[in-house]
Amino acid sequence: MRVLGIETSCDETGVAIYDSEQGLLAHAVHSQVELHAAYGGVVPELASRDHVRKVLPLVRQLFQEAGIEADSLHGVAYTAGPGLVGALLVGASVGRSMAWSWGIPAIGVHHMEGHLLAPMLEPEPPPFPFIAMLVSGGHTQLVEVEAIGRYRLLGDSLDDAAGEAFDKTAKLLGLPYPGGPELAKLAERGDPQRYRFPRPMTDRPGLDFSFSGLKTFALNTIQEAERREGGTLSDQTRADIARAFEEAVVDTLLIKCRRAVRQCAINTLILAGGVSANQRLRQRIDSMMEGEGGTAYYPRPKFCTDNGAMIAYAGCQHLLAGESEALGFSVRSRWPMESLGGGGDFK
Repeated sequence: MRVLGIETSCDETGVAIYDSEQGLLAHAVHSQVELHAAYGGVVPELASRDHVRKVLPLVRQLFQEAGIEADSLHGVAYTAGPGLVGALLVGASVGRSMAWSWGIPAIGVHHMEGHLLAPMLEPEPPPFPFIAMLVSGGHTQLVEVEAIGRYRLLGDSLDDAAGEAFDKTAKLLGLPYPGGPELAKLAERGDPQRYRFPRPMTDRPGLDFSFSGLKTFALNTIQEAERREGGTLSDQTRADIARAFEEAVVDTLLIKCRRAVRQCAINTLILAGGVSANQRLRQRIDSMMEGEGGTAYYPRPKFCTDNGAMIAYAGCQHLLAGESEALGFSVRSRWPMESLGGGGDFK
């Protein structure tokens, strides 16, 4: 089966063509970073308008790169949520319309399921079952995965997600947008011994996450350092604070992952989502899983952030299972991950 995937949930327009026998045939992503940089964050209306401008030219580019015509497709998959409603509507309306005009089925895909399945695009995909940690700007979740479509939510972010905390702390440090990768770069020069930040919710049982307090701790640390240094932080102090913040987030994620692996007695862990590209996090997770006698898997960095390849793959699997949608379509700004797997039990 050959499927076109369209991702427009936020600030990247991603398209891809996935073939169930040949694998990924082509993919393309247009980033809106420059568009939103002046505002220090994503402006929903601007994001939607840019998706309108870019999605069809990208699809045409995709067919040229893959060397195929539309009549060779068997389905269209689009991100139906969660995300910015206006942005989601662009991909959903375009995807549903193309599927109707070509006479092929269409299906809406959960954005986080796309991230969860992104490591399946690698030459050596993880075996089932596995524990997935989905860590991005909007979500931090632990999911037990028995098979495609069989998920059990183990833990979720109760407030700020890890990626959101990265971006907000980077802004406090005066770093350019998008802040997460910039903070990680700055942290490389930091002294890990100078500051110590708390590891939120690790002193109690459970697998949920909370990073809003860590962001507040960073703000208080920055303000105190500014008073001590006469109002302007030195480059080294900024790097030291960035390092302390990064270490706290990485430690927290690692502790929760270890708990999940032990609790479920599963020795395969995957990391996906934008923050999973963080090299410090990958190094620590690899070391932890080696100590647990298991293995960690990751998507390539270009498939950690939002992309059409993960949507095409996820959509292909659902279409192969006989799922499809009627002519109408809907999108959801919020779409609980547990609804895909029946809450506490596998569906």
